[in-house]
Amino acid sequence: MSPKKTPARAAKRRPRRRKGPDAELALAVEAVQDRKGVDPVVLDLRKLTDATDYFLVVSGTSDTHVRAIAENIVESLNAAGVRPYNVEGLPAGRWVCLDYVDFVVHVFHPTLRAFYQLEGLWGDAPQSRPT
Repeated sequence: MSPKKTPARAAKRRPRRRKGPDAELALAVEAVQDRKGVDPVVLDLRKLTDATDYFLVVSGTSDTHVRAIAENIVESLNAAGVRPYNVEGLPAGRWVCLDYVDFVVHVFHPTLRAFYQLEGLWGDAPQSRPT
């Protein structure tokens, strides 16, 4: 009788260290700028709600542009080992919401951004405009 062989185990992947929400948000802003996002605004919600720390609000010029911005954010953060908790609206491209728990990215078609006015709704939040 031959000795029993134990099955080879798959190598465990070492978990990637998270950079922290500020560094991840900076990567998202960079991804927006790479795809020429229109009028990006970061809202600091830390003192206003426990739901999330930041909103990144940006517009695209068309449905295709909105999708391209959102896809670039997801790809850039995936490369850094950061996955979205939830993605909504990507196929339609009118309003894409990317939930990364510590921050939420809203990529709008211009008409929907003007209609929903998130910056006005969260008017008490400190705002910064990345350059």
